Amino acid sequence: MTTESGDGREADVASLLSLRGISKSFGPVEALKSVDLGLKRGELLGLIGHNGAGKSTLMNVLMGVVLPDAGDFAVDGTAIRGVNHPAKAHALGIRCVFQELSLCPNLSATENTLMIHPSLGGIGWQKRAAKVIAGALGEIFPGNRINVRRPITELSIGERQMIEIGRAFTESDVPAKIVVLDEPTSSLDATAAEQLLNYLRRAAAQGRACILITHKLNEVLRHTQRIVVMKDARVVADVPASGLSRDRLFEMMGAVARAETVPAGAAYRGARRIEFAGSGETPALHVEAGEVVGLAGLAGHGQKEILRRIYRAARTRKDKGCSVRGAAAYVSGDRQREGIFPLWSIALNITLASMRKLSHSGFIGAAEEARLAESWRQKIGIRSSSANQSILALSGGNRQKAVVARAFATDSEIILFDDPTRGVDVGTKRELYDQIRAAASTGRSFLWYTTENDELFLCDRVYVFHERKVVDVVDRAELTEERLIRASFDADADARS
Repeated sequence: MTTESGDGREADVASLLSLRGISKSFGPVEALKSVDLGLKRGELLGLIGHNGAGKSTLMNVLMGVVLPDAGDFAVDGTAIRGVNHPAKAHALGIRCVFQELSLCPNLSATENTLMIHPSLGGIGWQKRAAKVIAGALGEIFPGNRINVRRPITELSIGERQMIEIGRAFTESDVPAKIVVLDEPTSSLDATAAEQLLNYLRRAAAQGRACILITHKLNEVLRHTQRIVVMKDARVVADVPASGLSRDRLFEMMGAVARAETVPAGAAYRGARRIEFAGSGETPALHVEAGEVVGLAGLAGHGQKEILRRIYRAARTRKDKGCSVRGAAAYVSGDRQREGIFPLWSIALNITLASMRKLSHSGFIGAAEEARLAESWRQKIGIRSSSANQSILALSGGNRQKAVVARAFATDSEIILFDDPTRGVDVGTKRELYDQIRAAASTGRSFLWYTTENDELFLCDRVYVFHERKVVDVVDRAELTEERLIRASFDADADARS
């Protein structure tokens, strides 16, 4: 292993956490190959790499969710003996925000908090647990309106993500010394994401150590002190964040940095695929053939509802206020609840929406189905040995790729994107952008809601939402970060009135 080092010291000299020689295999697949990682008290460490590089597996080993085949670790200079497990990790002060949210959906945030803090139990536990989780949420996400007594299943994915994060920083009888955050901003809007990242810096200044796993390179470059890069189950770089560039990080991960491309389907323009007649608080918008249209604004301001209404209108043709010409495919960013079929293979998850075109005289050709699944597995870059593997054998980002591949594999003229790149690595995002460009050039239309402002600059036109209304419509040539932010908060409302 060739490891870059910014200060010449080995990873295991860190005073708070030391992982040494961690290896793990799942059958023939080596998920971790003798990985070393260290962490100092008060350090904010960025951990990056492609989907399947081993990041989440390493953190699962730390949390005791996965048992390593080899290696050891120490906390506060004390070697951890015996079998690690989640309760032991919690007692050591280790917390984790998992990429696939781990909250019990039928319980409230208050009840989920009690589960990891049994010392809050007894008479009056509800009041104590509610105070603990509400206090953490208020400190990390000031101004949030989350009802901590509502069942998790009734909350949006962004609110669930905020509760998962808040719970990780709660304390009762055991302090939270080390907090691991696996793609914590993937379901947050820009404002909530910035609140969290600013809080992480404050937490580090107070002595907590945090590991930030993310595919958003700007986050690690702007907010972390040190960056560790993983590739092919190994650590390949360990460097200070100061002075690094995005291009240098791409090189470390083995990706080729290149200029972003923008979709182009000008030859098909003029033929409207979607027309949304605005009335009252219902926004008005349209999408033409060959266009990629973005939906922007703070999370929870009506973007997802518009996508779902358009999808229903495409299937039923009964919505008088929404005209859709052509079949539509829908890609959800909430892959656990609305995306994957966990008991099925990768192949079935990809081909599910294409059964009609694969059917001949009522029968589905197995060979044709296998070819379709394998071709899109390769095009989207799903990291697996075979399309016949279980979808649960994939990392979170690779599961999301399968959901995206399902939509592309159909003959739908319209693809509705609900934050489709959540938890997907930067290399795959660039490949997806190329896929979108190629599809738009053949006349396919895309309506794309994203929580990443950078992706909006790939759109031909952007509708900015505030309180379920379109408050600004911006062509790509006129799009700026400042304009997006002002419109998202409807900062120009007084000027317009």
